[in-house]
Amino acid sequence: MSAAPSPLPPTRIGARLFEWGSRTYFMGIVNVTPDSFSGDGLLATVAGRGGAAVEAAVIQARRMVSEGADILDVGGESTRPGHEPVPAAEEAARVVPVIAAIHGELPDVPISVDTTKAEVAAAAIAAGATLLNDIWGVGGDAAMARLAGERQVPLIVGHNRQAARYSDFVAELIADVQAALDRAQKVGVPRQNLIVDPGFGFGKTPEQNLQALRHLAELRALGHPVLLGTSRKSTLGRVLGGVPVEERLEATLATTALGIAAGVDIVRVHDVLPNVRSARMADAIVRRVAP
Repeated sequence: MSAAPSPLPPTRIGARLFEWGSRTYFMGIVNVTPDSFSGDGLLATVAGRGGAAVEAAVIQARRMVSEGADILDVGGESTRPGHEPVPAAEEAARVVPVIAAIHGELPDVPISVDTTKAEVAAAAIAAGATLLNDIWGVGGDAAMARLAGERQVPLIVGHNRQAARYSDFVAELIADVQAALDRAQKVGVPRQNLIVDPGFGFGKTPEQNLQALRHLAELRALGHPVLLGTSRKSTLGRVLGGVPVEERLEATLATTALGIAAGVDIVRVHDVLPNVRSARMADAIVRRVAP
């Protein structure tokens, strides 16, 4: 078991101060899509669109917060393999009403927007989002980082590649992330406002995803909080012999506990309560957080 990493400077996200190293924080996933890989896209699970999806999102948000979610992550475009791209205007039309409604009901709960489009992120900030979650944070376009700097909101820098081709996977993962962090700081994002996501499931083979998990401590050593998002993903299903998405909870809990041992600070999940319980046990052991 790894030792707990050194604490980092705290980060303010909306109304809350996140004191890294004190405990594990949780991000609850609110998918406002018709085609989420995990089957929880609200546009597919409610009758109709618009108001029904917003109402369902608020109900889901309340439940997640009651179960221990510290942040709510709202996304309007699926990132599963083979997903249909969504125009910025349509994506904004999905997420902005949901963010505004959740913010109105839960004003003290930080909301992140899961998007790769700066124009969608800007609209989300205007509606109440206070954190940007960019799965293409290591891409060449600095628009999202520039927006985070201008609006002074934290940015999650996600690792991704168009194809899973690497000469030295771990070295290139670290180098890609470090270059993105440097670029973000150059365009005005304060160091304490940058969070790292290894991009589990993005631009990686299943074996490379597992390698990323084995080297989380090296990412944490870059000096930024680390977010882990393995919840229900296909690599977990493959490891368990092909189990469907609804049977991947135990595998998710294993990655949550092992991620905490490696120094992960935020865990992004669909199933909040069981992951929070797993984290409390892991925190008591690794971070010596008193019950």
